[in-house]
Amino acid sequence: MITNQNVRHYWIIKQLVCLLSATFLLTSSTTAFTAKVSKKAKHVIMAPVLIQQISDRAEALGSARATESVNITAGITEKVTKIHFDDGQQVKAGDILAVLEQAEEQAELKRAQAVRGERKLALTRLRKLEKRKLASPDEIDRTRLELDQADASISAIRTRINDRIIRAPLDGTVGLRNISVGALVKTGDLIATLDDTRKINLDFSVPSLFLSELIPGLKIKARAAALGNREYLGEVKSIDSRIDPVTRSIQVRAVLPNPDGSIIPGILMQVDLLRNTRQALIIPEAALLPLADRQYVMRRVTKNGKDTVEKKQIIIGLRLPGYVEVVKGLKEGDQVVTHGNSKVRPGDMLNVMAVDDGSVDISSIIKKQRRKVSTPKGKTP
Repeated sequence: MITNQNVRHYWIIKQLVCLLSATFLLTSSTTAFTAKVSKKAKHVIMAPVLIQQISDRAEALGSARATESVNITAGITEKVTKIHFDDGQQVKAGDILAVLEQAEEQAELKRAQAVRGERKLALTRLRKLEKRKLASPDEIDRTRLELDQADASISAIRTRINDRIIRAPLDGTVGLRNISVGALVKTGDLIATLDDTRKINLDFSVPSLFLSELIPGLKIKARAAALGNREYLGEVKSIDSRIDPVTRSIQVRAVLPNPDGSIIPGILMQVDLLRNTRQALIIPEAALLPLADRQYVMRRVTKNGKDTVEKKQIIIGLRLPGYVEVVKGLKEGDQVVTHGNSKVRPGDMLNVMAVDDGSVDISSIIKKQRRKVSTPKGKTP
C-alpha cells in the first residue's frame, strides 16, 4: 500500500541521488580542468647566475685639483710689449708668454759689452808688453779685474732682461689672459693661470671608520653631474697624517688620469671607494621573491627531459644597480626566472621565451608575448 509518507521519502531520496550525481560530475570536471591547466607550460624569461668582480663602496664628495698649478705674475712694474699666448692654449715649460718693455736694458747691455770689449783688448796688449818686460804684473791684474767686472755687469743686465720675459714654468694649459699689449703691469699682477691637467688630484674626506682599509693604490671611481656622470677610474695616492677631531674624518688624495682634459680643476665630484674587491655570484634583482626576512628564487631544473622550476631559498649580499650578490644557495651556471616568477609554482612546466644573458632585447620579447595573448585565436593583431 503506497502512502503519502512513502511518496515523500521517494522524492527525497531521488533528489539526494541527483544532487550527489551533480556534485560528482562537477568535481570531476574541475579536477580535469585543473589538471589541464597545470599541464600548460608557463611563459617565462630566465637569467643565468654569473660570476663578476664586485666591490663594497664607500661614498664621498671630492674637489678636483690640477697636479701642478701656478699663477703667472709680473716680477716688476713695466709695460707689456708682446703677448705670445691665447686663452686656453697648451704650452711647454720655457715657452715665452709675454715680453715687457726692455729698451733701456738692451741699451745698457750694448754699453756693457763695449766696455768688456775694450777691457779685453787692453788685457791682450798688456800681456804682449809683459813679454817684453814693459808692463807690470799689478797693471795686468787690475785690467783682468776690470774685465771680470764687465762680465758681471753683462750678466746682471741680462738677468734684468730675462725678468722682462715671462715664461711658462711647466707644461700645462693657460687660463684666461688678464693683460693686453701696452698695459702697465705691476709687481704681483696676475697675468694668467697655468694648470697641468694631464692628471687630476681629487681631495675628499672619508670617515675614520674606514682607516684600516685606506691604503695607497686603493681603486676609486669618480663622476660629476656637470660631466654627464661619466665615470673616471683612479687610485688613492696619499692619506693625511691627521684625523679631524671635529668631524672624525681623514683627508684622502686620489689621482685620476685626464688625458682629454675633460676634468676641470675645482669641479665637485662624487667618489666611490672600491673596497673588498672580490669575485662573486650575481643575479638580476628581478629574480628575487622576498618572503618576510627571507629571499627565494625560482630555479630552473630538468625532470624527465622537461623544464620545470623549484623554489630555492638564497642568502644575498651586496646590492648593485639592477643586480644582487648571491652569498649562498646558487652556483655558477644555474638559471633563475626573472619575468613570470610570481606566476609559476614549483613543478610547473616552463616555456622559456629567452635567456637574458645581455645579448637579447627582453622588452621586445615581452611586448610580443603580450600582443599574442591579447589577440583572439585565428585573428591577426
